[in-house]
Amino acid sequence: MFHTAVNILKATIGIRSNQEELLPFLPLKVEVESLLTDFRQVEQISYTEDLDGYISVEDSEEDLTYEFYDNRVIFKGPFSRLQKETSDPRHTLWGNQGFLYRYALYLLEKKHNIYNFHACALYQEDRDTLFVIIGGAGSGKTVYLLSGLEKGLRLFSTETVHFRMDGSDIIWHMGSLVDNVRYGTLMHDFPGFLPPGDVPDPQSIWQIKIAIDLSAFCAQKETIKNPQAVHILFPRIEKGFERPLWNPVKNIRKAEKILFDNITQKVAETTLLYDKLTVIGLDETELANARLRSVKKLVNHRTVTEISSVLSDPKNCWENLLK
Repeated sequence: MFHTAVNILKATIGIRSNQEELLPFLPLKVEVESLLTDFRQVEQISYTEDLDGYISVEDSEEDLTYEFYDNRVIFKGPFSRLQKETSDPRHTLWGNQGFLYRYALYLLEKKHNIYNFHACALYQEDRDTLFVIIGGAGSGKTVYLLSGLEKGLRLFSTETVHFRMDGSDIIWHMGSLVDNVRYGTLMHDFPGFLPPGDVPDPQSIWQIKIAIDLSAFCAQKETIKNPQAVHILFPRIEKGFERPLWNPVKNIRKAEKILFDNITQKVAETTLLYDKLTVIGLDETELANARLRSVKKLVNHRTVTEISSVLSDPKNCWENLLK
């Protein structure tokens, strides 16, 4: 068996396979399907017997199978062939929407009490203020992210925002520094971030995403403990609004539910790998209950000054936030 091991934030994961080419190739490249669009680093470490979790991949012509018990996951099947045939490399064992991504989120919760928003985050260093922009694909996170960087904010995460409650303290950990952005968005709205290279066919610029490395804009702090203020925003971007429409989430239980659902989604949802293998979610009752307790502490934490949904035009989405 060939083996390697990785560290993702605090989670340590050993990976074994009977085919060396099925192991993740490190260091990772900056590309659309890379885990660098999910996490700040995927660092290679020594394979030992005291890691948080283990993944075994056995390449064979047997039917696809998946077993999960204790801290070990075993995959069996024709993975060498599937790797070549898959329609979307993001949805593979090591892709940015695949198994290792979700397993890392699960282990960060289970072993380290670190919870993970599907969100981007920007930091205003002179005011010690963190902005957490929460939402799925198409919600407007990229507009807030790139326009915020243009206004001088520092990048804290492009896609996954990590936090941990430590007694009465809240600790935020830096997340991913690479973002997948539609070429049309860069060309028409944020040309300053457009990397050099060939321009795709104009008919396809809104279908093509490219990975852009934004690490040059990252905040100086890799962890932020009890910032002066935390603004949690749920964006919706539409052109034509002269002023942003703010809707504060005043009902505490509603706020808890929205945040809980966001953190839970990627851990709990069933996913399809290689167009063939269904992998059920990794959630557990004990984990879900602990997650809810942490969300309740977050919502009521003294540093969280705002939880709001915002409908705005791309040009004025930061109005009133940076004063």
